[in-house]
Amino acid sequence: MANAYFDFIKQSRIARDISQAEMAQKLGISRATYIAIEQGERDLSLEEAQKLADIFGIPLDNLKQGMAQNYEKYKQMILAYLRHAANSDGQITKTKLAKLLYLADFGWFYKKLQSMSGMQYRKIQYGPVPDMYFRALDEMEDNGQIAIDRTADGPILISKNEGRSPDKNDQISEAELSLIKKISDKWKDKKTNEIVAFTHNQLPYKICEENEIIPYGLITQEDPDFVF
Repeated sequence: MANAYFDFIKQSRIARDISQAEMAQKLGISRATYIAIEQGERDLSLEEAQKLADIFGIPLDNLKQGMAQNYEKYKQMILAYLRHAANSDGQITKTKLAKLLYLADFGWFYKKLQSMSGMQYRKIQYGPVPDMYFRALDEMEDNGQIAIDRTADGPILISKNEGRSPDKNDQISEAELSLIKKISDKWKDKKTNEIVAFTHNQLPYKICEENEIIPYGLITQEDPDFVF
């Protein structure tokens, strides 16, 4: 199953007034295991996805569609940052863009106890990033939404394809866009290595092991001035 699912599952459970303990019992797993699913620390098997679809009273394809909406929202967040955080030449490094997306998701969780996109972030050498990030960029390039400059002697640069029709922004709320703009204003003129250093020094990244999924809840222990 796609890994951008846990926020959709959490909201679907809450909407049906089902507790985490009740959900775990219905799935035949421990409460701790279920919590790990909602927090993005454990992947969802196909069998568990089918059970969830039955619990929610929706076809499995509808459950997958809800998960896909999180992925589409993530793409809209990418385009929002290309509009608001790119340099004067309209470009931004691939690494810096990844960090800005992370700050939006974890910054939103700090405020609302849920992520903005529903993506799982993994600790890798260059910082926290979802596995789906690289796939999203490739798809958006293939669709003509963005341009990727892979100059051999410099960093990979991303820019928005301004020749396309206006992008949809229907999955990002005004409050979410406001946070994206606030983060953009702070980091727009900063170098990539500065934002990399910032995210590497945050609690969630520092205490996780290499290649581990970073639990969103760790950001709630961070100093308020160090969230983004």
